Amino acid sequence: MALPESFLQELIAKNDIESVVSGYVSLKRRGRNLVGLCPFHGEKTASFNLYPETASFYCFGCQAGGDVITFIKRIENLDYMDAVRFLADRSGMKLPEYTKENDASSRLRLRILEANREAARLFHQALYSPEGKVALDYFHSRGYTDATIKHFGLGFAPPGWDFLIKGLGDKGFRREELIAAFLAKKSQHGGAYDIFRNRVIIPIIDIRGNVVGFGGRVLDDTKPKYINTENTLAYVKSRNLFALNFAKNAGRELNLCEGYMDVIAMHQAGFTNTVAALGTAFPDEQIQLIARYADRINLIFDADGAGQKATRVAIEKLRKTGLDVRVVTIPDGKDPDEYIKKNGAEAFKLLLERSANAIEYRLLEIGKSNDIHTPNGKVGYMKEATQLLARITSPVERDVYAGRLSDLLGISKDAILQEIQNVRRRQQRTAERQQLTAVLRQESKQLRKVNPQADAFTRAANAEESLLGTLILHPDYIKRARAVLPAEMLVTDFNRELYERLLERESQGLLVELAFLAADYDEAAMAYISRMVKDAAERVAEDIEAYAAVIREEHALKDMADPANASDESIQKMLETLRARKQKK
Repeated sequence: MALPESFLQELIAKNDIESVVSGYVSLKRRGRNLVGLCPFHGEKTASFNLYPETASFYCFGCQAGGDVITFIKRIENLDYMDAVRFLADRSGMKLPEYTKENDASSRLRLRILEANREAARLFHQALYSPEGKVALDYFHSRGYTDATIKHFGLGFAPPGWDFLIKGLGDKGFRREELIAAFLAKKSQHGGAYDIFRNRVIIPIIDIRGNVVGFGGRVLDDTKPKYINTENTLAYVKSRNLFALNFAKNAGRELNLCEGYMDVIAMHQAGFTNTVAALGTAFPDEQIQLIARYADRINLIFDADGAGQKATRVAIEKLRKTGLDVRVVTIPDGKDPDEYIKKNGAEAFKLLLERSANAIEYRLLEIGKSNDIHTPNGKVGYMKEATQLLARITSPVERDVYAGRLSDLLGISKDAILQEIQNVRRRQQRTAERQQLTAVLRQESKQLRKVNPQADAFTRAANAEESLLGTLILHPDYIKRARAVLPAEMLVTDFNRELYERLLERESQGLLVELAFLAADYDEAAMAYISRMVKDAAERVAEDIEAYAAVIREEHALKDMADPANASDESIQKMLETLRARKQKK
């Protein structure tokens, strides 16, 4: 499926990458480029780079990269055509009609969203049917009003095997579409059956108001307690927060709970700025989503071991974004729903107001495992506390907590500050080594994924990447490259295919830019291609011959990886190439 060149040209012109990205990332100019904190992973030091000259971006921390369409695909969780539609809507352009019939993936995504919307209606209707009385009684027993039930679109999946298959089938949905939506599952005998059966249903709605998935909870002690929609074309769990569609309009402070039911109870009590993370792993996408909509986040997790572990994980990840992170401790280990029922919304509001910040919470946790009334306990507390305070970036904040620590332990504030400084130096050295190792490992991992042959043919791959980046940025050099380097000379398959694509587009008089490649390559490939382009601005036409010479030389030597199976002719060529290389030196 191809969009008209003229349409893409106009789309890119009206959506320059700097104006689009600056809507999501706070950018600062650094020379000719711009930098900011990456929106795709948590970080304190800016590693996200925007290159206006090449209309591309690249993050040295997580290796995300590409053009403006790739950026919107990733940050808005859209496929290629929906990202194009997003940018077209942004700039007041009309998408060519014929593309809607040609894009199978986009059409299936739209069908999934339509099926989800109709499924939510059927579930809600079933809740108020005679068969749904048991589910409605369950919601009422939790204190939910009918207004709250309607607000969240809560529903009921009857115990039969084909409630949705029949109901949605009558509305024109095929079984394959329901399976793709995670509403039905293929049976061993070739048929299909409903995934959600005999459960209360909580729709998951994205920030644009689309029903993207469902959570289904049992009414008894049956396992599993919850069934949740798995990743589909319309839903990626790591890129969504439950109830953010409501909470995003409630100010710059969010409450983060563990599950659906706590969120619903808190909204009913008036805390409409509450969301759930749909899991306790807190992937970078969710952390960045929170950072986009909040300046302060209140963590409200269970008091059990799993909840406390989740709190610690969330604190570490959220503090990297610069958010004001608070921890709400509910007395007697109750969850928000229980506490509000027993004590009322005003009492819970006081808990929010008196919540400890992340540092205070961690100091309390350290105090529970170290008895400061004993010498060993005092040393242990001091060691853990200084490790914690050393991670604080603000000198003023470190000074305040050092003073508190001095009063608590009877140790001079200067001695504590000196120890914190020593720890900070050690942590910084360790962090720098770890960061460098992680970046190199991640880049290598991505390289192997997109171009697995690059590890085996490093010199060839480097020259190919430099050549391709130069041609994408300077398409007027393509004729020169065609004259000195046939496509079959490129050593690695991915780069050869990309080179052939560039030659073909140039021969057809088509434009060669990152945005015109985004339709044919996924996010990982676009990041790899973007990396090729980012350093190509200063290259000149004569560089083409230099890269081509290296590639031809490496092509002649590629059989050295397996000389035992090389032909006599190949061995002769390899020897000639090696002799020529030796003479050059």
